[in-house]
Amino acid sequence: MILAAVLFVAKSILLPGHALAAPEAAGATASGLGLIAAALATGISTLGAGIAVGTAGAAALGAMSERPESFGRALIIVGLAEGIAIYGLIISIMILSRI
Repeated sequence: MILAAVLFVAKSILLPGHALAAPEAAGATASGLGLIAAALATGISTLGAGIAVGTAGAAALGAMSERPESFGRALIIVGLAEGIAIYGLIISIMILSRI
């Protein structure tokens, strides 16, 4: 799915037909590519954060079952993994503010 999206974006950028398009169409293409970039930034960072939280959360629960006093450290590690999604969201907001 991601490969298809990358190929679609590459095709739309590299085709010479876009060089002959009207200025209105060029503005619409740039706006559309900005929306795709914002969606990819949010989607990929959220996917990575989900994988990180799942892995870190499982390890944190395992550590807390053996040593209950490690709760604070485990919570910090899982919180850092959630920060990945927040950074992706911030990048998306920055991209959308430029469109």
